Amino acid sequence: MTIDFSYGTSPAIRLATVSWTGPWNETKIRAQFRRVEVWAHGHRLRTGRWVFREPGERRWQVGIEVRGSARSGNGIRLRTLPRADVARVVFDPDVVSPRVVYHALNDWLKWQRREKKVRRVVSSREVYGGDPWRDRKAWARTEIQFVVQRH
Repeated sequence: MTIDFSYGTSPAIRLATVSWTGPWNETKIRAQFRRVEVWAHGHRLRTGRWVFREPGERRWQVGIEVRGSARSGNGIRLRTLPRADVARVVFDPDVVSPRVVYHALNDWLKWQRREKKVRRVVSSREVYGGDPWRDRKAWARTEIQFVVQRH
């Protein structure tokens, strides 16, 4: 399987999010996604992409793209991730280990900085086309995005 890194622009995304601090815990991540999903369906919002972020050390944030009008509440915040330049890779985690992909993308960006094509890496996020636990197609098209500032 070939994995290609590319630059692109990620459009602005309006997310219903939950944030927390603590150690990595996949069960908690899944539960928080469910919490946001139930909230969005309870407010009759159309949902789109699922986003997982680590905005700080041992800080986690899950969000589901929502379309429609609603107000934040019950521990759910509505946020808009601004349009951004990203370095991205799309892959199937059942074929290639995410650890290998993160490492490779990180090294590739290190070389891009040395060659003055990238000024700095701002943050990273995982983007899924839907629920990665129930939708095999969304899982098979996992996208890792590193938000970058280009020269």
